[in-house]
Amino acid sequence: MTRVNVTELRQNLPSYLQRVRRGERVLVTSRGEVIAELSPPTADIDASAAARQRLAGSVVRYDAPFDPVIAPDEWEVER
Repeated sequence: MTRVNVTELRQNLPSYLQRVRRGERVLVTSRGEVIAELSPPTADIDASAAARQRLAGSVVRYDAPFDPVIAPDEWEVER
């Protein structure tokens, strides 16, 4: 997490916003005291719940994960 004072933030706002866009959190300080936090937006709770519901039961379990999933003669590439 990066700390930056208000003056530095004003002078270099595009670069700090780019850092936030990449997922970094930035604490904004004034006279050494944290007054704000910039962070990427969080997913909407309803959207997250809907995504989890769509994915429920979709995970496939492989007992032998290093074995081929399909038979070698079924590969289109080898034809």
